[in-house]
Amino acid sequence: MNHLSKVVAVTLFGLVLAGCTGAPMKTQQYDASQYTVVGHSEASATGLMLFGVIPIRQNSRFVRAQDAAIKAKGGDALINTQVQENWFWAWVLSGYTTKVSGDVIKLKNVQ
Repeated sequence: MNHLSKVVAVTLFGLVLAGCTGAPMKTQQYDASQYTVVGHSEASATGLMLFGVIPIRQNSRFVRAQDAAIKAKGGDALINTQVQENWFWAWVLSGYTTKVSGDVIKLKNVQ
């Protein structure tokens, strides 16, 4: 039984660490000659924290919002980016909504 408890403890610890990772929002500097502005776009994504410690789509919300804003205009990247956050609270969870807006560009020579 002692071996089983160690395996369960290590598994839980691994799951907690995996829940604490996230993908960074990628931004890049472009010269004006490298792109054409398609138009302004914005999108939002929400993540939850269950019981204040269990993240549910929490750490990827920045990237999801950025990707959705770019996809909405059919572009390649986002420039002049602005990020806004709002949150809400309920008894067993709290939610965080990230709104990303900016100018969507289409690269002339896709890298």
